[in-house]
Amino acid sequence: TAWKVLESGGSELDAVERGCSQCEIDQCDGSVGYGGSPDESGETTLDAMIMDGNTMEVGAVADLRRVKNAIGVARKVIEYTKHTLLVGESASLFAVRMGFPYEDLTTQKSLSLYSEWLNQSCQPNYWKNVVPDSSKSCGPYKRREEVTYKEEHTRSQRSIHNHDTIGMVVIGESGTVASGTSTNGAIHKLPGRVGDSPIAGAGSYADSTAGGAAATGDGDIMMRFLPSYQAVEYMRMGTDPTVACQKVISRIQKYAPKFFGAIICANTTGSYGAACNKIPGFTKFHFMVSSPLLSRPTEQVVDCI
Repeated sequence: TAWKVLESGGSELDAVERGCSQCEIDQCDGSVGYGGSPDESGETTLDAMIMDGNTMEVGAVADLRRVKNAIGVARKVIEYTKHTLLVGESASLFAVRMGFPYEDLTTQKSLSLYSEWLNQSCQPNYWKNVVPDSSKSCGPYKRREEVTYKEEHTRSQRSIHNHDTIGMVVIGESGTVASGTSTNGAIHKLPGRVGDSPIAGAGSYADSTAGGAAATGDGDIMMRFLPSYQAVEYMRMGTDPTVACQKVISRIQKYAPKFFGAIICANTTGSYGAACNKIPGFTKFHFMVSSPLLSRPTEQVVDCI
């Protein structure tokens, strides 16, 4: 969808918006758009961002409720405000003012995911150091008086398949770069939780003087390292996109060896690459590429490191 927009003369931002929006409509992987990843209270909320690599403007929304087209609302933040990130109920009110309809983001699928989780004593969840024991029961939780800091032995709770976000980098004919992301976040997250996707430099980053990158995976860990920004800066120094991606993954590995995550990188000449962290059940990363050199959108695969 994004490639068709470019071919028909649309801008790089148009391509990112339409491409990510298509994934929201298709509910890609159950992890983008409405009807997926209900939070602890059973509600689906959305995060998205879009970035213009020419002006360095970013539009983003987080914890967006009752509005389906999150990437569209993010684009309106660039076009109609001097802000970068709008969140929660206020982001929804802004969306309505911009002409987006209120719609229910809950589906039978998200309701069944939520009820299954409740029946499994709310496992897995994202609490720690609380009473009652969050590994065995549902809340409401209270903080434990004495906090015990033990190393986190459990692997990322994200379902181990290729993606939990749509991330996109678009390079125009003249080398102009745009990027974007859209996601419904981590399943069973605490209400109000925001991951890496709508954070500039974390979920994605675009700079028309260097390139663009987008990340997917365990956003709570990945956002601490601003991986997309870091990858673009490596490419600015002349690093090959594949190597730039690998260096970013290696950097996070030192602190979180078992994290679930991957990143795609593309420079202004159209060279691209990707890298992922190798963990049980996730040894390869698949991503799609469209370019003038390819007759049709093509799936690429890299081995995780």
